[in-house]
Amino acid sequence: MKNFKIILLSVFITITNSCNLDEDPIFLDETLYDSPQSAIAALDGVYESLTTYGAQEQRIFLVNGYSGMFTTGKQGNRVNNINNTTLFSLNPIYDADSESMWGALYASIARCNGAIANIKTANTPTTADETTFNDIAGHAYFVRAWSYFSLVRLFGDIPLWLSLPNNESLNKAKSSAKEVYEQIILDAKMAATLMNGNRGVGYPKQYAANMLLAKIYTTLATDTSLQDGSTSNTEYWRMAYDEAKKVYGNYTLYSNYSELFTLNGENSSESIFELQISQDAANSQMGRNFTPWKYKAGQHFGWLRVGADFYNEHVNTYPNDPRIEGTYLSEYSRADNGNSVRVYPANASRSRFAIAHPYLFKFALKDKDHNNQYDSKNVIVYRYADLLLMLAEISNELGNGEQLGYVSEVLNRVGMIPHAGYLGSQEDFRNSIMNEYRFELLGEGEDSHNNRRRGYNYFLNNTILKHNTNPIFKASVDLELNTNEDQVMQLPIPLIEINTNELIN
Repeated sequence: MKNFKIILLSVFITITNSCNLDEDPIFLDETLYDSPQSAIAALDGVYESLTTYGAQEQRIFLVNGYSGMFTTGKQGNRVNNINNTTLFSLNPIYDADSESMWGALYASIARCNGAIANIKTANTPTTADETTFNDIAGHAYFVRAWSYFSLVRLFGDIPLWLSLPNNESLNKAKSSAKEVYEQIILDAKMAATLMNGNRGVGYPKQYAANMLLAKIYTTLATDTSLQDGSTSNTEYWRMAYDEAKKVYGNYTLYSNYSELFTLNGENSSESIFELQISQDAANSQMGRNFTPWKYKAGQHFGWLRVGADFYNEHVNTYPNDPRIEGTYLSEYSRADNGNSVRVYPANASRSRFAIAHPYLFKFALKDKDHNNQYDSKNVIVYRYADLLLMLAEISNELGNGEQLGYVSEVLNRVGMIPHAGYLGSQEDFRNSIMNEYRFELLGEGEDSHNNRRRGYNYFLNNTILKHNTNPIFKASVDLELNTNEDQVMQLPIPLIEINTNELIN
């Protein structure tokens, strides 16, 4: 049963062609924030904006496609379809998915800007209304920070809108990625201060903002171009640790890993930030897009498949890992006629592209009788296992001796123990934990950034060349990943933004 209802069903985003967009007038009406009831409705509209097709389905497709670990059958079930030869091979072009995600996240930012501009907060709330307003403002700061973090990680220098556009300000020049990160930190700190749990189950609490700050500081610790010049790498790791520890212990791992990605696992003890999906309200097509072909009744495209070499690495590292069953699918009976479908590794031949890679199973609708195009399964954005792996990585960099304990918590859930790589040098542990993020969180939205945040050379050696030189590589079924640093580290700003924003050239 949904605890978080999208109540503004008749109010949708009006997305124009660039990020200097106009919002539906209701979100520009400052009187909307005069009463707690209407302000809560506006907050639901903020979160609803993150469940639009561009902000959710196309974002998931984009960030996974640009990770270097997936293939796709979208726009042709062949190795040389347009997505495989561009985005999925790390040869990004101006494309509809990045354009739509760009517009959708800036639309979310606009809604947040409206709330931030109009909600009056209290330094020391003394009434229920003041507590509610503080919490709503905190959510607006959090969503704005998360949206900008999603954009800057993919595009680098971007326009930084902190207010709504008007007749005198219709365009915005790009701010440097460093400036964007500075604003994200300010927003996330405000969110952590103002969010107070007032909205209840289904809404993130202040700990989501702490987790976001930990992710930001972890990024800055390994990228000097984004640092403020007065803080050392070690200090950034320490700040990341301090924020992550604020989250630690406030959640617990859900006992059944695979069930996390089903209706039964919604809003579990592990969920820190989860998008609440209502079939009738959000029209989510996650299941349609990412359920394997003919796995269930109705429409299903199976657009995300995991590279066979990465699947092999997971299985070779943890041969009996229960996460394998919850993450990949290689054999099933068709819902329409009962015939067997077998792809790699169930079919080991890899004789043609259509059977050469397993499907990503996490976002699939597990109900094989479901025949609706839309579905109601929530989408987890941040969960506690990610927080534990972050603490393991951070502790390894700080050398505080805690790292093995955190990774053990994650592995104990699935009956695994830390492998030999965790017992060697600091570098051995580092490489092991970066792989552990993949094994635990594959496809959930962090792979593209995690693969890159230690710099080009790390991405080149640990993802790109590792794939291109893998013993099972076959040019007829595998994508050769681009090695050009100018193309593999950032997506180009969408062409429609360039064409409609006169301050960008």
